[in-house]
Amino acid sequence: MEALDLGELGFTRAAPASTGRPGYHPAVLLKLYVYGYLNRIASSRRLEREAARNVELMWLIGRLAPDHKTIADFRRDNRPAIKRVCGQFVLLCRRLGLFGDAVIAIDGSKFKAVNNRDQNFTPAKMQRRLAEIEAAIARYMAELDGADAEPGSEERVEHLEQKLASLHAYMAELKIVDERLRASADGQVSLIDPDARSMNTRGSGMVGYNVQAAVEAKHHLVVAHDVVMTGSDRAQLSPMASAAREATGAGSVEVVADRGYYSGQEVLACERAGIATHVPKTITSNAVADGRFGKDDFVYHASSDSYRCPAGETLTHHCTSVENGMRIRVYWASGCGTCAMRTGCTTGKERRVRRWEHEHVLDAMEERLARRPELMQVRRSTVEHVFGTIKNWMGATHFLTRGLANVGTETSLQVLAYNLKRVMNVVGIAPLIAAMRAG
Repeated sequence: MEALDLGELGFTRAAPASTGRPGYHPAVLLKLYVYGYLNRIASSRRLEREAARNVELMWLIGRLAPDHKTIADFRRDNRPAIKRVCGQFVLLCRRLGLFGDAVIAIDGSKFKAVNNRDQNFTPAKMQRRLAEIEAAIARYMAELDGADAEPGSEERVEHLEQKLASLHAYMAELKIVDERLRASADGQVSLIDPDARSMNTRGSGMVGYNVQAAVEAKHHLVVAHDVVMTGSDRAQLSPMASAAREATGAGSVEVVADRGYYSGQEVLACERAGIATHVPKTITSNAVADGRFGKDDFVYHASSDSYRCPAGETLTHHCTSVENGMRIRVYWASGCGTCAMRTGCTTGKERRVRRWEHEHVLDAMEERLARRPELMQVRRSTVEHVFGTIKNWMGATHFLTRGLANVGTETSLQVLAYNLKRVMNVVGIAPLIAAMRAG
């Protein structure tokens, strides 16, 4: 912290209290947070207690004892500056020459938010919840009619009326939430953490955030990270790849990711930026699932702009369509009706093959990955254990803060602590301190 220019990074000093006491210096609270995340203490209340009883921490912050609100406010009020500190440490790693052959592994992982699943609503969940309440109201109404006819059942009638009043009140609350849901851009509403979103993870649902990380392959250091509200990784390849190249300062980088990042437009954006990508192709063809020929069984000839089918026929270009902003060229042959292999090829009049106008970029990526299949193993051993380590540090819990910006700050502190520990193990503590002072 002493080697950083905190003012230039954007840190603000806490305002003095009304009694005139000076505010805490940002370095004090930043040291407190870095120490806390290095030692798996992220809660502001736990940090408050540790500052009063932990001898190491007493020495580190000069026996000061900030209260938990001051500690939490510092994290909230200095979000961009804390992320810049994480970037400064990456620059220090560059000066130490820790980044190797510029192979970057990118992956995303879902982290739980403060928001419980019962406090997150989608249209389907809302309809289901309303139907359940209406059924419960109808059941209680039938019981109430029966209780009214029985003598001496005043207590039961009163109990049922209270249940009905509670259900009607809850129904009114859900109607308000339903109005918010209809106005929501992505069709979701979270009541506790408004930015948290329901995401699929290994077949089950989780309300949380999608944390993205780009990790270099030599020393497994996180060079770039981000937090997004979408469960899909499809649109994250080029932003993370560009951020990783900028952070490492490498002229050229190779990026490897799993098939969840396969997107023609994202791969094209990386290609135009001079970033070589290695992403396995996703197979979404119903023909393959049904036991028919897939698109890979048709060979494209660039010289004649045509395909050759498994039967040896030539499929020529007939029309072009635009789908989701992408120009798609469509090819087919005229002799499919008399082909002996037709039943194993198509259920329609003729087999049509669709080709994106920039599909040669995807073909080149497949060839690169075929030449270096070991990169997928590099990806798994590089980036997946980073998320495992951070989740292990966090324990069986969720983010402590609410909102995308605050969760991003938590992630930056976790990444900073992870990188610090990695560099201490790789370089050693004394050389690391010397490099910090020299910088």
